[in-house]
Amino acid sequence: MMRISALVIRILRQFFRDKRTMGLMIFAPILVLTMLNLVFNGDDYIPNVGFVDVPDAVYNQLQLEDAKVTTYKNLDTAKDDLSDKVLDGYIVFDNASPKIVLEGSDPSVNGETIQWIQKALAPLQQNLAPIKLDIQYLHGSSDMGQFDYFGPVLLGFFVFFFVFLIAGVSFLRERTTGTLERLLSSPLRRWEIVIGYIIGFGIFTMFQAAIIASYAIYVLNMLMEGSFWYVLLITLMLSLTALTLGILLSAFANNELQMIQFIPIVVVPQIFFSGLFNLDTISEYLSWIGPLTPLYYAADALRNVMVRGYGWGEIYVDIIVLLGFSLLFMCLNIFALRKYRKL
Repeated sequence: MMRISALVIRILRQFFRDKRTMGLMIFAPILVLTMLNLVFNGDDYIPNVGFVDVPDAVYNQLQLEDAKVTTYKNLDTAKDDLSDKVLDGYIVFDNASPKIVLEGSDPSVNGETIQWIQKALAPLQQNLAPIKLDIQYLHGSSDMGQFDYFGPVLLGFFVFFFVFLIAGVSFLRERTTGTLERLLSSPLRRWEIVIGYIIGFGIFTMFQAAIIASYAIYVLNMLMEGSFWYVLLITLMLSLTALTLGILLSAFANNELQMIQFIPIVVVPQIFFSGLFNLDTISEYLSWIGPLTPLYYAADALRNVMVRGYGWGEIYVDIIVLLGFSLLFMCLNIFALRKYRKL
């Protein structure tokens, strides 16, 4: 028993001395659970619906509660707002029969919008025959599934996660085996070392991103409305961001376990703000976090290409932001190397 007690005491002392492990075991689950609570206890989704040139006699009979309603005199203006995702759908009365046009890229929002429209039109059917709805889609179709909508986000997340993990652990191994120390003692400058590692790891991540994207689209039949080359560009920029971030954080880890400890703090929270959950229903206490995360922009760009079929004009801002993240992390990497050598 004495030997067992001594072993138990030694293990407990190791845990108490490793403050990072203590923080991971206690505060990381609290952080993730708190985010889950705020995400799932957010507000119910409120549809944004437009009514185009609806007669006043008809409009005054509708039940318009529980939605954001906008009236339009011009059909082109409603189409522009639908394309810009200001509206979830709009209604046009053609010969007293309503035609509904949905934005269509999110099946759950489509369902909420159609359900609300049916409720709004209910008073018109009290003394009339049931109204048959003519439903059209700007993007997607009635056959579009949840995987088609969530797929681009999951594609971006898995690319980011595995590149971050592999880059961080690999660069950490370069340090622990003495390779980085030997490079730092050479005439190479810090920025040359950082660029060299990024290009070296980047070539591998380029192949990885291409294989994952190809498999998801051509084997799993993930919805693909736009150009596959834009998907490759987005995933490559996201991989570069994950690569530079992984290398940066590895400078603050002493072993693989400490590198993995960054995952629930840096990687997992991004999934909540990437669009996997409807960002309009997330608590306002958390809504500001999304634009600070790389996956937020990558998921938006991937959806614009894969689900909505958009091109460069709609994704270039997201690409620039991802490039900005990469450049920021590269600069921080150069400064982080001062920890190992003064030039």
